[in-house]
Amino acid sequence: MPVMDKEGGMRKVMSGAWVAALWLAWVLPGPALAEQVAQVASPDGRTVVQLDINGEGRLAYRVLRDGKPVINDSRLGFIFRNGRQLLRNLRLDAQQSRSQDDTWEQPWGERRFVRDHYNELRATLVEKDMDHRRFDVVFRVFDDGVGFRYDVPAQPALREAQIVQELTEFAIARPATAWWIPALEWNREEYLYHRTPLAEVGIAQTPLTLRTDDGLHISLHEAALVDYAGMNLLHGENGVLRAMLTPGSPVPVVRPTPFVTPWRTITLGDTAGALVESNLILNLNAPNALGDVSWFTPGKYAGVWWSLHLDLQSWATGGKHGATTANTRKAIDFAARNGLRGVLVEGWNPGWDGDWFANGWGFDYTRSAADFDLAGLAKYAAGKGVHLIGHHETGCAVSHYESQLGAALDLDARNGIDVVKTGYVCDAGQIERQDSPDGPVLREWHEGQWMSNHHLRVVQEAARRHVAIDAHEPIKDTGLRRTYPNWVSREGARGMEYNAWGNPPNPPAHEVTLVFTRMLSGPMDYTPGILSLTGRNGQEIQSTLARQLALYVGIYSPIQMVPDLPEHYAAHPEAFQFIKDVAVDWDESHVLAGAVGEYVAIARKQRGAPVWFLGAMNDEHPRTLSLTLDFLEPGKRYRAEIYRDGDGADWHGAARFRFVHEVKTVARGDQLSLWLAGGGGAAVRLLPLAH
Repeated sequence: MPVMDKEGGMRKVMSGAWVAALWLAWVLPGPALAEQVAQVASPDGRTVVQLDINGEGRLAYRVLRDGKPVINDSRLGFIFRNGRQLLRNLRLDAQQSRSQDDTWEQPWGERRFVRDHYNELRATLVEKDMDHRRFDVVFRVFDDGVGFRYDVPAQPALREAQIVQELTEFAIARPATAWWIPALEWNREEYLYHRTPLAEVGIAQTPLTLRTDDGLHISLHEAALVDYAGMNLLHGENGVLRAMLTPGSPVPVVRPTPFVTPWRTITLGDTAGALVESNLILNLNAPNALGDVSWFTPGKYAGVWWSLHLDLQSWATGGKHGATTANTRKAIDFAARNGLRGVLVEGWNPGWDGDWFANGWGFDYTRSAADFDLAGLAKYAAGKGVHLIGHHETGCAVSHYESQLGAALDLDARNGIDVVKTGYVCDAGQIERQDSPDGPVLREWHEGQWMSNHHLRVVQEAARRHVAIDAHEPIKDTGLRRTYPNWVSREGARGMEYNAWGNPPNPPAHEVTLVFTRMLSGPMDYTPGILSLTGRNGQEIQSTLARQLALYVGIYSPIQMVPDLPEHYAAHPEAFQFIKDVAVDWDESHVLAGAVGEYVAIARKQRGAPVWFLGAMNDEHPRTLSLTLDFLEPGKRYRAEIYRDGDGADWHGAARFRFVHEVKTVARGDQLSLWLAGGGGAAVRLLPLAH
């Protein structure tokens, strides 16, 4: 019977207060109920990761920079379908530390040499009761951020992990602005970026970029996404972002033990440009597994593509068919005249007639359409020093594509096709999977575990034939180009084609947002260089002429398209000269100035040559950038070929075409002042002078 007197009533009130205090301590862990059990710092000492275990045996990590919290206590663990959650009643069983500092060379990339310098903590956790299941959490702390992952060993009580969710959190410690696109929506990654307070983030894809109110820049993403579902971020209370794995059947991830998860990454920078210059994602991937990949040559390419988006030609056969022998010969001739290495042709194979978007099972990747002579065109191109670029659109009938993959890549290799663009056009969640020829057709997500494995199968099969892959409608980039350097580019964002028919087209802020968001994950085949500045039915592209040139430097890819119609390049010969001159492979890259979604200026040194290129891009607000040329070699003078916005240029109407080409002599330490129109830009080529 309950005690009803005054003293008993007081005991009940105190008991309720104690329960509330316990609940608050679990939600907002404090030192009284949590014990710090391990710590690791970055080589420069600025960034520190600490591990706590609270009174419930729950593991959490926190991140501090310069002694101030960046990530508050954030939980770690798993929910399983085939077993109890792995979350509570943990103890630290062991910890190991090590350091690494070496430099590796990229076969191609934004920079030739990459320093890999970190301190590592491996913490082994074990359950104190029941099955005594074990796992390690491995933290690598670099000067530019943190990567961590789970390493789950083989063990009798966990032979297979059916992972419903990771209980991984990122509790952002400071008020912040976020740049993000939604996850699990029908149009995959092809959205304009939201700029909102952190509290207004919904379910977001990664990379997600944050700028705290005191100026710290943070990017949350993942590295080495192998045999696992892609991670999205779900906003909770008090600045917490929780991992949300892309769905799969029966659960997002099924892995036998032992296994490791992808790295969860927290890139940190005092400036927006520091995020762009970070090598953290690449460093968290395994080294090159392919060996010598000199058979891949970075380059520019033309093709039968933009005319399709303008609706001047069609993918389907018939009177408007773009992928004809005659049209392709013209594209090859254009490429040869202008020093372009490749020619992409879309619509070359059977399957494009009818509603291919809804039925990719009709595609044949081993035969040409009747009016396309693949072997003859490959021979014609080779005679002019040009390579055809293959195209494998799946219409999301991915198992159907895999059944022809080997034969299709053999056909490419026989015809000197050393780059293939793959495509997965369909609504998100509608990838078609068939595990046996007569089995049911199941639906998967573009960033699910099954597609993670599919993309690697394609890349590995292509590598065996010395073919590189440029994936469109892809799984996100997580730095696997380090391990598989034939995975050279991908789409994975709202590209140039939206300027042909999008409603709305890409606004001026779009590309200067991409640099600090999507581009943090890796190269993008954005297809810059539309000098007509006009899409379908006269739709204006919201860009100046000079900005189209700057895109070749600002939006990195080792393969860059020259997509506009030849007559449009002929109409702008001065601007076209920069496109012909600009490099696509680099020794160094430096961000000279930038703010997320507002403006950026990037300088890159051509691979193997003493030539620099500079690209600057702007949002809709005119501004002047004063850039210090301190990246140039001391004691040398340079010829600066400047392509910039002319007086009165703007992203509206005829003012888009106001353009100036001028030449100056500059040296290291000089200030280069560039006025950028709204929606404008500037592109500069810097060549050393002999004397």
